[in-house]
Amino acid sequence: MDVVTDNYQVVAIAFATTVLLFVFAGIASLVLGTVLVTFRVGPVAVMRRAAATYVTVVRNTPLLLVLLFLSIAAPKIGINFQFLKIVIETSWGDIRMTNAFGVAVVGLTLYTSSFVCEAIRSGVNAVPLGQAEAARAIGLPFGGVMTSVVLPQAFRAALPPLASTFIALLKNTTVAISVLVLEAAYQMKQLFDVYPDQRDKWTVLVMFAVVFVVLVGLVSFASNRLERRWRVAAR
Repeated sequence: MDVVTDNYQVVAIAFATTVLLFVFAGIASLVLGTVLVTFRVGPVAVMRRAAATYVTVVRNTPLLLVLLFLSIAAPKIGINFQFLKIVIETSWGDIRMTNAFGVAVVGLTLYTSSFVCEAIRSGVNAVPLGQAEAARAIGLPFGGVMTSVVLPQAFRAALPPLASTFIALLKNTTVAISVLVLEAAYQMKQLFDVYPDQRDKWTVLVMFAVVFVVLVGLVSFASNRLERRWRVAAR
């Protein structure tokens, strides 16, 4: 267990970075996914096609390719991602908010938002059509129908697939190792290199697996509590 006790601080920082990746990308992908689903079910044909094309292309592109594109090609055309470092570096001094961190957040957001869009769209399809028609009949514009009538019910119906999407996002943060973000998977590899003994490697592997199980369990617990609360509120 020395490998755990001797490195608890760097492991804690690595998992804090993982959690920050999940939180930032989760919030951003929820916002972007909601915008995309609004376009997909909206009355403007061009926006519907554009959103459908985006979802189709991104969902069928491996996350690794998305991150490598943002890391290698984007800087060559003048796009960088230092904004997150500027926003939170004063509050999280021990966590390195580098350009790579921004790349990972943007890549995870672009990728996950396509799945969020489809999850919410399944919830929109579950809302009775008569409710939207009734809202339009009393004079609500499309934006009012979506925000006041359709989306609140759609989120309730889409909560289980949304929870699965965010659990996948949490595990997908390990792909950020490809752009050298110092998150959990990166730190696990570093410990593997420092401790070549097989027993130590198994200890590290089990420790990281257990922490990820706990994190996923927390996301599932929050989802179940929210689903129960919304179910009670809907009665």
